[in-house]
Amino acid sequence: MINEIIPFVKNHPLLSLGWIALFIVIIYLTIKSKLSKVKTISNAQTINMMNKQNAVIVDLRSADNFKKGHITEAVNILPIDIKNGSIKSLEKHKEFPVILVDDNGMLVNASGDILVKQGFEQVFALKDGIAGWNGENLPLVKK
Repeated sequence: MINEIIPFVKNHPLLSLGWIALFIVIIYLTIKSKLSKVKTISNAQTINMMNKQNAVIVDLRSADNFKKGHITEAVNILPIDIKNGSIKSLEKHKEFPVILVDDNGMLVNASGDILVKQGFEQVFALKDGIAGWNGENLPLVKK
């Protein structure tokens, strides 16, 4: 197998660099997610936390997307507001679980890390975001 890799790399240096870069990025993101204080949770875990632990759902999507459909009692706060510390409506919930939601679960960790630094004790990310919630036919509120 090694005998095949060396000629491939010589004949396709850019493609080989691309694969190496992709491999490094995957390793970096995997390690970063494992070390993050923001844990990803399922829809069932989210519902359980909402019902039994007074979890607060923070929807990070735009106001237009939020109005098209959001999880019951969710609060719409943009990531830029979290970054700027403009989260007065969330301050009273620091000791409760905070579950961050976006379109597909890919962009919540940065906002979650900021909330942890701002003193929030339990910050979670909804796996697959609203897309995953919709995929399981769970209810959305439209306003």
